[in-house]
Amino acid sequence: MAQYELVLPKMGESVAEATIIKWVKQLGDSIDMDESVLEIATDKVDSEVPSPTAGKLIKQFFKENEVVQVGDVIALIETEANTSIDTDSSDANIKPTKEEAKTKKVAEAESLKSLDDHTKYSDSARFYSPLVKSIAAGEHISLSELDQIQGTGIEGRVTKQDVLHFIKQRSPGSKEAEPSAVPPTASSKRVIEPVPEAPQIKPAVAVSTSGGDEIVEMDRMRKLIADHMVMSKHTSPHVTSFVEADVTNVVKWRNRVKTTFEQRQGEKITFTPVFIEAVSKAIRDFPMINVMVNGTQIIKKRDINIGMAAALPSGNLIVPVIKNADQLSLIGLTKSVNDLAKRARQSKLKPDETQGGTFTLTNVGSFGNVMGTPIINQPQVAILAVGAIKKKPAVIETEYGDVIAIRHMMFLSLSYDHRVVDGSLGGSFIRKVADYLEAWDINREI
Repeated sequence: MAQYELVLPKMGESVAEATIIKWVKQLGDSIDMDESVLEIATDKVDSEVPSPTAGKLIKQFFKENEVVQVGDVIALIETEANTSIDTDSSDANIKPTKEEAKTKKVAEAESLKSLDDHTKYSDSARFYSPLVKSIAAGEHISLSELDQIQGTGIEGRVTKQDVLHFIKQRSPGSKEAEPSAVPPTASSKRVIEPVPEAPQIKPAVAVSTSGGDEIVEMDRMRKLIADHMVMSKHTSPHVTSFVEADVTNVVKWRNRVKTTFEQRQGEKITFTPVFIEAVSKAIRDFPMINVMVNGTQIIKKRDINIGMAAALPSGNLIVPVIKNADQLSLIGLTKSVNDLAKRARQSKLKPDETQGGTFTLTNVGSFGNVMGTPIINQPQVAILAVGAIKKKPAVIETEYGDVIAIRHMMFLSLSYDHRVVDGSLGGSFIRKVADYLEAWDINREI
């Protein structure tokens, strides 16, 4: 019998670790090819890890709720295929050369050093992932220092970002080991360090409960959302600007094309693709909205990746991202919006499909709200909320004078990071989005 090592696969850019939610297969269970072995979670996305081979599960290296790094071996599967090396082969009798033997000794020494680096943290009562231990060992962080780091992961576990934040904040003299003997040179490549996570804010007083109160524990996603929202308000000084837009042409146009569009494309067309197209055009006019902040650096993003907040059946929110939205046609945007929204409700999004957003759109009008003050989705610097479309009497200027007519009106609200987006830029951007919506061609073909 051969053994197959099941590793945590790469799940997209910037996704380095995942949490094991549930082992679908238990020890001794038989597994078919492509059958799910366990369920994992990364940030807001839950997914499954299938087995690329058939066999029997004989070992689990991690327990449920433990954090696993991409590339780690998570299970052993016993297969019927005989993949062992033929020891009778003549190649097996070839003695290694001096160079090969030397290389092997160096590799064994490095392996033992790595093992020592990991075992010196084993005395702690806290759980540390292999990646955290490796970083701590490389930066000569003592066990006492590591135990003092406040973890922001699940159940207070220390994450990679927590360690990097600690290294950045630690004074140069606090390192236990001697500094590197190689001094930095002028030609050294400057590396942009990750934005440190904000510290968790704990309530000042305990909340009292009475006998009739019901205590409901937050689920994993709600905990992540709560931490992210608090961190965003702690990081960015929020300012919100509002405009009211006349979207009568958009409403009439959609009413005219929606039936034929669905018959021809097999897709329903909503207002969301129209809003995303207007936002993408406005970002091209005001590219400083499409930025991120790293300390005192402003990073201008080349791609326009629009995240759209989607409500899940559980009541939680998730933000799938439409990559390069400015390069898609209205039909392409419609298909992307419908596909991502559908798979979000079914919990079938891929981890990479919630990463890389540079601007977020949220539709508070879908809940009947006329406006809202959304919280910025870090590390972005702005988020646009569109309210419900309402019929209102409005003044219209004509060549024959002003008249009052019934129009379809909608409020737009833009929350932005006042560190880098001032009122002039924020107000001009949201006004430009409204202008694109108001100038919509009612005769546009699709």
